[in-house]
Parts: sequence; C-alpha cells; structure tokens
Amino acid sequence: MQKVLSNLISREIKDPRINPMTSVVSVDVAPDLKTAKVYISVLGDEESKEATRQGLKSAASFMRGQLAKTLNLRNTPELTFIIDNSIEYGVNMSKLIDEVNKNNSSVSSETSEGSESSEVSESSE
Repeated sequence: MQKVLSNLISREIKDPRINPMTSVVSVDVAPDLKTAKVYISVLGDEESKEATRQGLKSAASFMRGQLAKTLNLRNTPELTFIIDNSIEYGVNMSKLIDEVNKNNSSVSSETSEGSESSEVSESSE
C-alpha cells in the first residue's frame, strides 16, 4: 500500500498544493481494513506541509479508488494523512553530529600539535 500511494502522489495527482518533495514514510492499516493512517514527510516550511496535507485530503477519494483497482482488497480503507517530521529531524540530528565531530577533530588536532611541540622542547634540554 505504501508503494502504491507513493506512486500515486508522485505521478498521478496534479494538485498544485502538493509539494513535489513529498514521500510516504509509513502506512498503518487497521486490522479490519476500514481505516489507514498515511504518514507523509514533506520537505519545506510549515505552510507547505499544511497545503500538501490539504491537497492529499482532497485527493483521498481518488487515491482510494486507485488503491481498490490496484490492490484487490476486501475493503479499501479510508485514508487519513498525518505529517511525519522524522526525516527532517534525522537530517538535523545528522548535521549536529557532523558539526560536533568536526569540532572534536579540530580540537584534537590542535591538542596533538601542542603536545608534539612540548615534547621537542623537553628533549632539547
């Protein structure tokens, strides 16, 4: 279901509100197949995220029909779209880790240069 929805969003839906950098992170389908929570990630600001969610909400009936044709399910679930910020959070954390590693490597190289010069001055005495 995740792959089908992802293809529908990227290729079939022509709503200008939907950000082209939208991905389906995961889909939680209820055991009775009546409802499905579709977690989406949108690259952009809060306004773009909300516009994308509204665009997807208005296209939900179309996507539901396409899911029924493609997946051959007993029931086709009602789709609810939820913004998921986990990818954005992960990117920010990765940047912070890279920054800390960069700072640590520059500090450790300064420390090792300082210890080498002190060893040279001790051996010359």
